[in-house]
Amino acid sequence: MTPSPATAKIIPPEKPLEGQVTLPGSKSVTNRALLVAALAKGRSHLTGILRSDDTRHMMAALRSMGVEILEVDETTLEVTGNGHLQAPDDPLFLGNAGTAVRFLTAAAALVDGAVTVTGDAHMQKRPIAPLVDTLRAMGVDAVSETGCPPVVINGTGRFNAGDIAVSGALSSQYISAIMMLAAMGREETRIHIEGGKIGAVGYLHITAAVMRAFGARVTFPASDRIAIEPGGYRAATYQIEPDASAATYLWAAEALTGGDIDIGAAPDTLNQPDAAAHAVISAFPDMPSGIDGSQMQDAVPTIAVMAAFNNTPVHFTGIGNLRVKECDRVEALRDGLTRIRPDLASVEGDDLIVHSDPSLRGQSRPCRIDSYADHRMAMCFALAGLLVRDITIEDPMCVSKTFPAYWDVLRDLGVVVEMNG
Repeated sequence: MTPSPATAKIIPPEKPLEGQVTLPGSKSVTNRALLVAALAKGRSHLTGILRSDDTRHMMAALRSMGVEILEVDETTLEVTGNGHLQAPDDPLFLGNAGTAVRFLTAAAALVDGAVTVTGDAHMQKRPIAPLVDTLRAMGVDAVSETGCPPVVINGTGRFNAGDIAVSGALSSQYISAIMMLAAMGREETRIHIEGGKIGAVGYLHITAAVMRAFGARVTFPASDRIAIEPGGYRAATYQIEPDASAATYLWAAEALTGGDIDIGAAPDTLNQPDAAAHAVISAFPDMPSGIDGSQMQDAVPTIAVMAAFNNTPVHFTGIGNLRVKECDRVEALRDGLTRIRPDLASVEGDDLIVHSDPSLRGQSRPCRIDSYADHRMAMCFALAGLLVRDITIEDPMCVSKTFPAYWDVLRDLGVVVEMNG
């Protein structure tokens, strides 16, 4: 008999949520800093790192490729590299860590030998063919039989730099992967982004900032050009900022309940693209009728659930890339919202329309929300449980991917969370 899945039932708080929260470090920045420090010569000190499933997979993979990582304390690492990576004895298993899979698929070109990059069943459904095609155009022997992981890279320790054309429709993670690899080249790499607008250009600037902190020279000579000079990386001390995506849940909890939650970081001090979500969240319950989510993609689930209680409907555009995250987040959001109320959300192409209903506040709407093993689905729909009774989240511990303490944080703020299974 198949056991029932674990669940978390949220009991709406009887008063506004108040308190102080220490945010985890940014997953995006942690995994970039880990890779760049691993490629640097010497000992780097990383502080403020995120401890999560994704970053543990990244650290395990780098260790298997000859990088020494000393865990000083819960948020501090010493990473010692020698300027190259060695071939691992076994395939690199990276769970459902998209950043780790994409970054290491590119970095494996630096290995003299064969590397297999793979992940769990969810990861093996996530596309990677555009990155593989770009690597092949750079002279790297890379093969993905299905267009998704696993990917086999027969590295030679080098690649062709020069001019590289990539599509602007690609995930920014593919382009970031090429950027970090390019600094290890023997000549300048000039990336030309075709087709205009990049989906999440802010993350490319985050990548460039991490690279520069470790001595790389990166410039953006035009809106569709990135230039990376050769020279590799040098060891550095680097502070990882708090996770802006995680902050969105606390900003939302504060806005939804009229509370006062101190996360220890002002929005304008965070460089990650999702920090822009604060302005939208602060407008609740009068958020704008149209929201372009292209530049704050991980914040869209948070805002979409808030939109259920907004005074007017909200139409989300620029979110096509959400279909190829840990799950199809466009459909997962529609599914979860319509479980709360049958016509609460609809999908048009890649757009999500939330048909807001402020009267839902205080109602009992018994439903089980399928998280699709996606941390962002579990965390964002917990927000609905702050205002609506009898909301239950399936597979709640998938939050360990980026915010392992999420349920404890809610409890500390005064939310009753009933775990089962």
